[in-house]
Amino acid sequence: MGDFLELAAKRQSCRSFSDKPVEREKLLKCVEAARLAPSACNSQPWSVVVVEDPKVVPLVAEGTMQLGANSYIKDAKAFFVVVEETAKLMPAVAKICESQVFARGDLGGFALSLTLEAESLGLGTCILGLFDRPRLRELLNIPAEKNIFLVVAAGYPRDGKIREKSRKPLDEICRFV
Repeated sequence: MGDFLELAAKRQSCRSFSDKPVEREKLLKCVEAARLAPSACNSQPWSVVVVEDPKVVPLVAEGTMQLGANSYIKDAKAFFVVVEETAKLMPAVAKICESQVFARGDLGGFALSLTLEAESLGLGTCILGLFDRPRLRELLNIPAEKNIFLVVAAGYPRDGKIREKSRKPLDEICRFV
Protein backbone atom coordinates (compact mmCIF):
# COMPACT_ATOMS: atom_id res chain seq x y z
CA MET A 1 0.00 0.00 0.00
CA GLY A 2 1.18 3.49 -0.82
CA ASP A 3 1.37 6.36 1.59
CA PHE A 4 -1.80 8.48 1.42
CA LEU A 5 -0.13 11.68 2.57
CA GLU A 6 2.47 11.28 -0.18
CA LEU A 7 -0.31 10.83 -2.76
CA ALA A 8 -2.16 13.91 -1.45
CA ALA A 9 1.05 15.95 -1.62
CA LYS A 10 1.69 14.86 -5.22
CA ARG A 11 -1.81 15.59 -6.50
CA GLN A 12 -2.06 19.01 -8.13
CA SER A 13 -4.15 20.81 -10.72
CA CYS A 14 -2.65 19.82 -14.05
CA ARG A 15 -2.38 22.71 -16.47
CA SER A 16 -0.34 21.09 -19.22
CA PHE A 17 -1.49 17.83 -20.77
CA SER A 18 0.45 15.58 -23.15
CA ASP A 19 -0.92 14.23 -26.43
CA LYS A 20 -1.21 10.70 -25.06
CA PRO A 21 -4.82 9.45 -24.92
CA VAL A 22 -6.18 8.13 -21.63
CA GLU A 23 -7.12 4.47 -21.51
CA ARG A 24 -10.78 3.73 -20.78
CA GLU A 25 -9.71 1.28 -18.06
CA LYS A 26 -8.06 4.12 -16.14
CA LEU A 27 -11.09 6.38 -16.55
CA LEU A 28 -13.29 3.59 -15.17
CA LYS A 29 -10.96 3.08 -12.19
CA CYS A 30 -11.29 6.78 -11.38
CA VAL A 31 -15.08 6.52 -11.45
CA GLU A 32 -14.97 3.35 -9.35
CA ALA A 33 -12.88 5.10 -6.68
CA ALA A 34 -15.29 8.05 -6.71
CA ARG A 35 -18.30 5.74 -6.51
CA LEU A 36 -16.93 4.37 -3.24
CA ALA A 37 -16.79 7.83 -1.62
CA PRO A 38 -18.89 8.24 1.53
CA SER A 39 -22.15 10.16 1.41
CA ALA A 40 -24.79 11.19 3.95
CA CYS A 41 -27.28 8.35 4.51
CA ASN A 42 -25.46 6.56 1.67
CA SER A 43 -27.47 8.83 -0.64
CA GLN A 44 -24.81 8.90 -3.39
CA PRO A 45 -26.11 12.15 -4.93
CA TRP A 46 -24.00 11.89 -8.08
CA SER A 47 -23.73 10.66 -11.60
CA VAL A 48 -20.94 11.30 -14.05
CA VAL A 49 -20.62 11.65 -17.81
CA VAL A 50 -17.17 10.50 -18.92
CA VAL A 51 -16.17 12.29 -22.11
CA GLU A 52 -13.47 10.48 -24.08
CA ASP A 53 -14.62 10.73 -27.70
CA PRO A 54 -11.93 12.71 -29.57
CA LYS A 55 -14.69 14.58 -31.43
CA VAL A 56 -16.54 15.61 -28.24
CA VAL A 57 -13.56 16.33 -25.93
CA PRO A 58 -12.65 19.61 -27.73
CA LEU A 59 -16.29 20.74 -27.56
CA VAL A 60 -16.35 20.20 -23.79
CA ALA A 61 -13.01 22.02 -23.52
CA GLU A 62 -14.51 25.00 -25.38
CA GLY A 63 -17.44 24.95 -22.96
CA THR A 64 -15.05 25.33 -20.03
CA MET A 65 -13.04 28.23 -21.40
CA GLN A 66 -15.01 31.27 -20.24
CA LEU A 67 -13.87 34.79 -19.55
CA GLY A 68 -10.37 33.89 -20.68
CA ALA A 69 -10.11 31.22 -17.97
CA ASN A 70 -9.01 27.63 -18.35
CA SER A 71 -7.25 28.08 -21.73
CA TYR A 72 -4.85 25.27 -20.77
CA ILE A 73 -7.77 22.81 -20.80
CA LYS A 74 -7.76 22.62 -24.61
CA ASP A 75 -5.18 19.82 -24.42
CA ALA A 76 -7.07 17.61 -21.95
CA LYS A 77 -7.82 14.15 -23.34
CA ALA A 78 -10.92 13.37 -21.25
CA PHE A 79 -13.45 14.99 -18.95
CA PHE A 80 -15.55 13.82 -16.04
CA VAL A 81 -18.73 15.89 -15.92
CA VAL A 82 -20.09 15.45 -12.39
CA VAL A 83 -23.85 15.85 -12.06
CA GLU A 84 -25.65 16.50 -8.78
CA GLU A 85 -28.47 14.01 -8.30
CA THR A 86 -31.31 14.19 -5.80
CA ALA A 87 -30.15 12.78 -2.49
CA LYS A 88 -32.40 10.24 -0.84
CA LEU A 89 -31.92 10.68 2.89
CA MET A 90 -33.18 8.32 5.57
CA PRO A 91 -36.79 9.24 6.48
CA ALA A 92 -35.86 10.45 9.99
CA VAL A 93 -33.15 12.72 8.56
CA ALA A 94 -35.36 13.89 5.68
CA LYS A 95 -37.92 15.14 8.23
CA ILE A 96 -35.46 17.71 9.56
CA CYS A 97 -33.21 18.39 6.53
CA GLU A 98 -33.78 19.39 2.94
CA SER A 99 -32.65 16.55 0.64
CA GLN A 100 -29.61 18.38 -0.78
CA VAL A 101 -28.25 19.74 2.51
CA PHE A 102 -25.30 17.30 2.50
CA ALA A 103 -24.98 16.79 -1.26
CA ARG A 104 -22.35 19.44 -1.93
CA GLY A 105 -19.98 17.95 0.63
CA ASP A 106 -20.66 14.48 -0.72
CA LEU A 107 -19.91 15.65 -4.26
CA GLY A 108 -16.65 17.17 -3.05
CA GLY A 109 -15.68 13.78 -1.63
CA PHE A 110 -16.61 12.17 -4.94
CA ALA A 111 -14.35 14.59 -6.81
CA LEU A 112 -11.51 14.15 -4.34
CA SER A 113 -11.64 10.36 -4.61
CA LEU A 114 -11.73 10.59 -8.40
CA THR A 115 -8.74 12.94 -8.62
CA LEU A 116 -6.64 11.03 -6.10
CA GLU A 117 -7.22 7.77 -7.97
CA ALA A 118 -6.26 9.54 -11.20
CA GLU A 119 -3.02 10.69 -9.55
CA SER A 120 -2.29 7.15 -8.39
CA LEU A 121 -2.68 6.00 -12.02
CA GLY A 122 -0.28 8.65 -13.36
CA LEU A 123 -3.01 10.94 -14.68
CA GLY A 124 -3.24 14.66 -14.16
CA THR A 125 -6.55 16.34 -13.37
CA CYS A 126 -7.94 19.82 -12.94
CA ILE A 127 -11.25 20.53 -11.20
CA LEU A 128 -13.21 23.25 -12.99
CA GLY A 129 -16.05 25.23 -11.52
CA LEU A 130 -16.32 27.90 -14.21
CA PHE A 131 -18.00 26.61 -17.38
CA ASP A 132 -20.98 27.14 -19.65
CA ARG A 133 -23.58 24.91 -17.98
CA PRO A 134 -26.31 25.32 -20.63
CA ARG A 135 -23.83 24.55 -23.42
CA LEU A 136 -22.49 21.41 -21.70
CA ARG A 137 -26.00 20.32 -20.71
CA GLU A 138 -27.08 20.47 -24.36
CA LEU A 139 -23.89 18.90 -25.73
CA LEU A 140 -24.00 15.95 -23.32
CA ASN A 141 -27.78 15.53 -23.20
CA ILE A 142 -28.06 16.32 -19.49
CA PRO A 143 -31.63 17.26 -18.50
CA ALA A 144 -32.27 20.93 -17.72
CA GLU A 145 -33.34 20.17 -14.15
CA LYS A 146 -29.97 18.57 -13.37
CA ASN A 147 -27.15 20.66 -11.90
CA ILE A 148 -23.72 20.11 -13.43
CA PHE A 149 -21.74 20.41 -10.23
CA LEU A 150 -18.24 20.49 -11.70
CA VAL A 151 -16.06 19.31 -14.54
CA VAL A 152 -12.78 17.47 -14.08
CA ALA A 153 -10.30 17.65 -16.96
CA ALA A 154 -8.00 14.64 -17.25
CA GLY A 155 -4.98 13.49 -19.21
CA TYR A 156 -1.36 12.59 -18.84
CA PRO A 157 0.73 15.51 -17.58
CA ARG A 158 3.13 16.98 -20.13
CA ASP A 159 5.87 16.93 -17.50
CA GLY A 160 6.21 15.35 -14.08
CA LYS A 161 7.15 18.49 -12.19
CA ILE A 162 5.44 18.86 -8.83
CA ARG A 163 4.81 22.48 -7.93
CA GLU A 164 5.40 23.59 -4.37
CA LYS A 165 2.11 23.80 -2.53
CA SER A 166 1.23 26.99 -0.75
CA ARG A 167 -0.94 26.03 2.21
CA LYS A 168 -1.74 27.59 5.54
CA PRO A 169 0.37 26.17 8.38
CA LEU A 170 -1.23 23.52 10.57
CA ASP A 171 -1.26 25.74 13.64
CA GLU A 172 -3.34 28.27 11.71
CA ILE A 173 -6.07 25.79 10.77
CA CYS A 174 -6.03 23.22 13.57
CA ARG A 175 -6.50 23.32 17.30
CA PHE A 176 -7.03 20.64 19.91
CA VAL A 177 -9.28 21.00 22.95
